[in-house]
Amino acid sequence: MSTIGDVATHGRTRLSFASVADIDEFVATLDRFERGDITPEQWRSFRLVRGTYGQRQSDDAQMLRVKVPQGVLNGAQLHALADVGERYSRGFGHITTRQNIQFHFVKLHDVEPAMRRLEQDGLTTREACGNSVRNITACPYAGVSADEAFDVTPYAEAMTRFLLRHPLSSTLPRKFKIAFEGCAEDHIATAINDLGFRAVRGRHGGRGFRVYAGGGTAIMVTNAAVLHEFIAASEIWRVAEAVLRVFARYGDYQHKQRNRLKFMIKTLGWPRFRQEYERELGAARLSGRVPPLEIDPPGEELPDEAPRAAPPDPGQVAARVAGSRVLGPGITPVVVPLLDLSDSAYARWRATNLRPQKQRGFAMVVATVPLGDLTGEQMRVLGDLAEAYGDGTVRVTPDQDLVFRWVREADVPGLYRQLAAAGLAQSDASTIANVASCPGAESCRLAVTQSRGLARLVEDHLRSRPALIDAADGARVKISGCPNGCGQHHIATFGFQGSVRRIDSQPVPQYFVLVGGGVAGDAGAAFGRLAAKIPARRVPAAVERLIALYAREKAPGESAPDFFARVDLAVVKRTLGDLERLASDQAEPADFVDLGEASAFNPLVMDGECSA
Repeated sequence: MSTIGDVATHGRTRLSFASVADIDEFVATLDRFERGDITPEQWRSFRLVRGTYGQRQSDDAQMLRVKVPQGVLNGAQLHALADVGERYSRGFGHITTRQNIQFHFVKLHDVEPAMRRLEQDGLTTREACGNSVRNITACPYAGVSADEAFDVTPYAEAMTRFLLRHPLSSTLPRKFKIAFEGCAEDHIATAINDLGFRAVRGRHGGRGFRVYAGGGTAIMVTNAAVLHEFIAASEIWRVAEAVLRVFARYGDYQHKQRNRLKFMIKTLGWPRFRQEYERELGAARLSGRVPPLEIDPPGEELPDEAPRAAPPDPGQVAARVAGSRVLGPGITPVVVPLLDLSDSAYARWRATNLRPQKQRGFAMVVATVPLGDLTGEQMRVLGDLAEAYGDGTVRVTPDQDLVFRWVREADVPGLYRQLAAAGLAQSDASTIANVASCPGAESCRLAVTQSRGLARLVEDHLRSRPALIDAADGARVKISGCPNGCGQHHIATFGFQGSVRRIDSQPVPQYFVLVGGGVAGDAGAAFGRLAAKIPARRVPAAVERLIALYAREKAPGESAPDFFARVDLAVVKRTLGDLERLASDQAEPADFVDLGEASAFNPLVMDGECSA
């Protein structure tokens, strides 16, 4: 059942999201499966809702996804994640674009002890996968951003507690995603969610939300439509349950490729969907089945007055992270601690990774995380730094980075030195060099290509050429290994989607190149337009050409995202055209090997579990 009675928001000391009963049920159900009392399909449906996803490897390899509601992690939780990564995975964890932490190559019988370690510090895998209400995301700058209507964190947390273990949450036709944003800029991409809540003020200053419904990417990119221009914040539970009830009643349980909410709305038509939704909303109000949300959070997030911990010595930090033990298979983090720092490197980092808070004297600091991978020891160091320099928490971002908040401006140089010692002080956050990627064919059953290999290649290429980064004003690169778009490539300035071509019957990894995607506040999402299909190893050259095209033809003051949103697609196609061509007499042996792999490319798309 849902935790309706437990809705208080506790700020930095939030109550646990975990449940020992969930873990006991997992153990009992696994035992029933191994005895043959339930079918493999019944077991699969059960474990997915408990965050355990089968990988493409034929041996015992699971992905364990940990929900991080609103992206908020405290120091103890970072230590718990570190323990799980080291004891049961490859020595590191992976940040996703939806504020989750994933561990790969986990043995099935290690899932229980991993869950129990997470539970000790309030973390859960419940409804992290499967046909359920997934992790509810929120703007990582909520509470400290100067242009927000109000802090959405307490409302997003209350929604998490309302829907976690709700009777509808794990019996839906398909996965269901919810996001909250309070800023003028849509940092969390509400427009591609099933339900998006944008904070607005009412006529008399009351708190409420503009509500969007039916967004999504993958095989039918859809911009969410406005369900309410304004609804009081107290009504958001009723809104969510009403939409879920309509989805549960009219959604397609049979055809897994077209059973998201957006497909149901298309089938019913928006007027019929609105009619059914209004009927359910009215019933929720009249019956008292769903109470109003009654919370009274402070008007503004307040500084943490508790004494801060003493910061660790940078030399000790460097020694700790250098001793991290990571294992294959797949691409593993390369940790490079830095202690000898230049003024120019600090200046560039400060220009790109620092944001002022609306609270005077404090700053937000972004720790860039290459490929979204953190070793166990890096996680522990980050937890220690959050307690020494911030408010004891960090927030996970859709860019697969971390944000420290409440850093005193005088402490910024010290935090920079500590992050550099931990190998996490790369500059150029939120630029083209900060590439986002899904896990790809390294582990995912649906992926065609090794998207992480391409992400590393492109990011290394750009970071070795700072002039390219500076020239690509505002452009972003996002990569997915298949059409599903877990890397959010549909809403990138330059999006890359993994695919395959054949030369004399030999497969070659290639990428669809999409340009002009993005998310623009109340305007919603713009989805990238297909411009080319390019062999994987030519993608860095394609990125360079696109940047050069922008530099030549942009209007005065025009950003790269704005330029590629309006440029004639034929111009882009001509720019990239010769990169598409790869005849047998032009191909090199490396073209037949996927990035990050050592053997010949062998695309194998398996029966995925995203919609099992």
